[in-house]
Amino acid sequence: MKSAFITGANRSIGLETAKQLSSKDIFVYLGTRNLEKGKAVVKELNEKGFYNIKPVEIDVTKPGTIVAAKNMVENEQGKLDILINNAGISKGFPESALTTSIKDIQEVFDTNFFGVISVTQVFLDLLRKSDGPRISNITSGLGSLSLHSDPDWKYYNVKLASYMPSKAALNAFTILLAYELRALPFKVNAIDPGYTATDFNQHSGPGTVESAAAFIIKHTLTDDNAPTGKFFSNDIEDRSEESPW
Repeated sequence: MKSAFITGANRSIGLETAKQLSSKDIFVYLGTRNLEKGKAVVKELNEKGFYNIKPVEIDVTKPGTIVAAKNMVENEQGKLDILINNAGISKGFPESALTTSIKDIQEVFDTNFFGVISVTQVFLDLLRKSDGPRISNITSGLGSLSLHSDPDWKYYNVKLASYMPSKAALNAFTILLAYELRALPFKVNAIDPGYTATDFNQHSGPGTVESAAAFIIKHTLTDDNAPTGKFFSNDIEDRSEESPW
């Protein structure tokens, strides 16, 4: 059985992704900052027939919890097939580049950017042991510099001084990671699940968590001929589903 680790998975898109992967007979480590909340969520999932899901305490801004989570997976699985870097935060809207504090920007970067780097680097040895390792970095259309430079883009006026740059940086890291792993069977992509109704945005998005999770999985459970180093978006209305950087 393949195994997957999802950060920030105790609610919303991360939780739905865990459920859908579980339904595909993949063992899922449900990453959560609060282990008790994670256990409660998994108990409910067990009652609904999802048995191959296990809660794991992990805070992507705390290296000790990352190493402990990696050690658990190593002891139980010996390897990891899928890493989905889903954990993310926002300071909300509006957020001006003229007034947003360095402290707030650093806090968002610590989770959305540096946290992804920390988790990926720690879990890399386990992923190398997989026959077909996959790393999916969950990003946002708001991280596209090209779209943000287009006045005709539907979200052009949504400028967030910490969240937008953090996702743009994550996209850049995805390109670098895919390049460095290009000679190995890794597939590393940035995936934007689209503007989805979640607690993250006070349920203002038009998309559903079911659609968002299905999109993430579509571009994660890929074959050996699938692309790597790409930016896929559920908000791009063409057959390629590929977003400009």
